[in-house]
Amino acid sequence: MPKHLMKWFVVLCFLSPTVIFAQDLDNSAQLFLKNCAACHGLNLQGGNAKSMLDDQWEFAKDRASMAKVIRDGIADRGMPAHGNFSSEQINGLVNYIQKTVKDYQANPTGSEPKVGQTVATLKGNDYTLKVEQWVAGLKIPWAICFLDPMTMLITERPGGLRIVKNGILDPRPIANTPEVWHNGQGGMLDVNVDPDYLQNQWVYLSYSHKLDDQNLAMTRVVRGKIVDHQWTDQQVLFEAPHDLYKRTRHHYGSRIVFPPDGYLYFSIGERGYQNEAQDITKPNGKIHRINRDGSIPADNPFVNEPNAIKSIYTFGNRNPQGLSVHPVTGRVWESEHGPRGGDELNLIRKGANYGWPEVTFGINYNGTPITPFTTMKGMVDPIIHWTPSIAVCGIEFYNGDLFTKWKNHLLVTALAFQEVRIVKIEGEEVTDQEVIIKRMGRVRDAAVGPDGAIYIATNGPDRILRLIPGVSGM
Repeated sequence: MPKHLMKWFVVLCFLSPTVIFAQDLDNSAQLFLKNCAACHGLNLQGGNAKSMLDDQWEFAKDRASMAKVIRDGIADRGMPAHGNFSSEQINGLVNYIQKTVKDYQANPTGSEPKVGQTVATLKGNDYTLKVEQWVAGLKIPWAICFLDPMTMLITERPGGLRIVKNGILDPRPIANTPEVWHNGQGGMLDVNVDPDYLQNQWVYLSYSHKLDDQNLAMTRVVRGKIVDHQWTDQQVLFEAPHDLYKRTRHHYGSRIVFPPDGYLYFSIGERGYQNEAQDITKPNGKIHRINRDGSIPADNPFVNEPNAIKSIYTFGNRNPQGLSVHPVTGRVWESEHGPRGGDELNLIRKGANYGWPEVTFGINYNGTPITPFTTMKGMVDPIIHWTPSIAVCGIEFYNGDLFTKWKNHLLVTALAFQEVRIVKIEGEEVTDQEVIIKRMGRVRDAAVGPDGAIYIATNGPDRILRLIPGVSGM
């Protein structure tokens, strides 16, 4: 078996509660796992792409159109073309997908656990973890943060902003939140709370903003206040020039953080226009830094460059869906999706070029090379990379008191591999990493609660899980 396939099956064996052997998978299953699972999920349950299991497909109504999508792709939706596949391979993939959908519909997944129910008890290297069902009844939860010790905010990608108070989900979404374009990977994205929230009540959102009567969109950042269960006093903090909006439906980023330097940092993916990540006159493929009122810091690295987007802080970033601030150093760390391989963990430096697409450890989805270079003078190397891609998503430094061995280390979530890792960091180096959660859904985000528990947002099933020590004193 080729080495590049063997790496996938070693990982899949580790993730699955039932060991998967290569010889037990036919050629079509192997082809799907290697080329399709990163977006469509190991079990076709969806993630970056929609679920295939409900059989409600927009572009593949029958076998012929399904084969055409596999062969030709859908560029503006982020679906790569696989024209290098033979007709036999494409037909085999169609057969595999249709059979998997048919088997699922004949025997769907069991009923949802009750709120507060223990989902699993897992023994790790440092702790035994108790995993509890905390919030159910959500629609594609994307981001989570705490408003105060008793209140969590949750964004739902279709456009909802939800409140959980004392562990109870309010059935009513917050009214009058900004209209999002829930199309492809777009929708309501991140939420975060002002460091001085108790004094000013500002809440910050990022989302995909569509121009009126046009299929053009870009990531937008706003702030507002929640008063009487309504979104009020909205201010637009970042909106790209409208001539730079894109027709694509993927790679919006986007996370928002507030390091102790007092600024607001946010990310935007390259929107499928990979070369524009290197162009500082374009907003996509960048980490941005602004003042909390949306104005531009005078010492931003490109503030005096002609035609540059003045908020840009770093460039050459592919699709950054993770930002977190180190609790001790105050420095910003970033995670970003690679293509097929080459997911990265980066330490953000002012004005730095992180290389995409000039350097990467990944390859194109159709197996062709993007570049021969994995490092280049003048470009910042990742602290680590994950190849094959785990579809790295939200990251969060642990700063609670329940898991003292994980203090100041990084929680890393993953979509394709359906996992949470604890990545141990000393200075600017990763010294160890351990998968602590696996196969409980595509993990979109993680947050540390005021109680020290770890909260994770999963898609498929759509819920929030709570992680606490399973045995005291371990």
